[in-house]
Amino acid sequence: MPVRKHSQHTKMFKNKGKDETTLRRQRVEVSIELRKAKKDEQLLKRRNISVHEKEENPSLGQDRAAEVIIQPSLEEILEAINGGDTQLQLLATQATRRILSKHKDPPINQFIELGIIPRLVEFLGRADDAALQFEAAWALTNIASGTSEHTRAVVEGGAIPALISLLSSPHMHISEQSVWALGNIAGDGPIYRDALIARDVIPPLLALVSPATPVGFLRNITWTLSNLCRNKNPCPPLDAVQKILPVLVILLQHEDKAVLSDSCWAVSYLTDGCNDRIQVVVETGILPRLVELMDSPDFIIMTPALRAIGNVVTGTDQQTQEAIDAGALAVLPRLLRHSKSVIQKEAAWTLSNIAAGPSHQIQQIITCGLLPPLVELLDKGDFKAQKEAVWVVANFTTGATVDQVVELVHSGVLKPLLNLLLVKDSKTILIILDTISNLFLAAEKLGKTEKLCLLVEELDGLEKIEDLQNHENDMVYRAALHIIEKYFSGEENLNLEPQTGQDGLYDFSVEKQDFNF
Repeated sequence: MPVRKHSQHTKMFKNKGKDETTLRRQRVEVSIELRKAKKDEQLLKRRNISVHEKEENPSLGQDRAAEVIIQPSLEEILEAINGGDTQLQLLATQATRRILSKHKDPPINQFIELGIIPRLVEFLGRADDAALQFEAAWALTNIASGTSEHTRAVVEGGAIPALISLLSSPHMHISEQSVWALGNIAGDGPIYRDALIARDVIPPLLALVSPATPVGFLRNITWTLSNLCRNKNPCPPLDAVQKILPVLVILLQHEDKAVLSDSCWAVSYLTDGCNDRIQVVVETGILPRLVELMDSPDFIIMTPALRAIGNVVTGTDQQTQEAIDAGALAVLPRLLRHSKSVIQKEAAWTLSNIAAGPSHQIQQIITCGLLPPLVELLDKGDFKAQKEAVWVVANFTTGATVDQVVELVHSGVLKPLLNLLLVKDSKTILIILDTISNLFLAAEKLGKTEKLCLLVEELDGLEKIEDLQNHENDMVYRAALHIIEKYFSGEENLNLEPQTGQDGLYDFSVEKQDFNF
């Protein structure tokens, strides 16, 4: 049965003969799906669209303020930005920022084509004109909030060193706008993330985190840090991660929900990688806090905290045990019953990776009362959550002791599992059939195969398995046929295809005794 553990684990424990690609299949597929959701949960890039006319121009009357909103043409903006009049430069840069801030679909391409980005970058260095620096940083932030091509134009215009320099500006609003712009650049992907790290963005960024930092500013810093932790292929440089982690540990104790959410996202990115990277996070001692946040009533905190713990348990048995010791299994029953199906799904994904561990970890799953909510999810959950719950059962039956399998059957898992044989998804059907075979292997060890046969029949499972012999997927047909041939014989086989029933093919039977689950 496919599980997610790495080769060292599988060689020692189970699934010998299955290659690493197969064993990691679930994790990769689930990660792709979860990553799609992730982009919705936490934005890669953000535009600064709040405009306060009166704050910017407190001396203006209402009529004059309305007049200011009438924008100059692009040609006038270009002429003023390239001219030598500093006041006109400021007004033109401000106009640029307003257009890029207010429009639903800002004309970023038009401004790039004007060729003004190098000039805006030049304005970032005008230490004698804070207003111009701020407006230029804001305009560049919003250009970089667009597509990768837009971000590239900002980077190729030379903005990175200038923006990093402004992190140390004596004016907090300029420093904050630079943080925002750098967050958009980092959010574009690993290439620009690493370009920022190579330019030593991390020390001045971390220096901005202090008890005196206003919460709004701290939110931007945390979000930018999360983008510096984001993306794989490659992962962020290890030395950068080791600089950022101690600050994330501090931020995870903050009371602000947005700061907590982005800190959890950052940790979830850092754990979404190889076991060595997971270990770096585990060694900070932050898992108990993540488990605490996983139990938060706030969806924006619970989601990334659960993702982080879910990533940790894709690691080694010892790393998984650290998450269990931090209390993860005590929280999962509530999350499997959560009102949002996306949380149910992620909780089941997390549990499936714990269930792929050795039998003593499977015992902890039983002890923490996870079987009843698991059965409920299999029975009534959203299909995406049900698919994850199927993986839990499959992985459980692969590594469990016979007694643990008996306990699983006692929990009522068989009825909803058999009902899911009616779904259209071939992969899920194959996993269920494989799981049913595992249950029969346990029954054989107990000498109680007949009892399990009767139970499957009583739950209308035999009929469903027989029907799968007509399935369009050949692998499903073969798996169903194997179970019928091996465990159901005689009169139960009337529905089998007659041509395959010749030569005594279905005369195969096993020794039958009472199977008293």
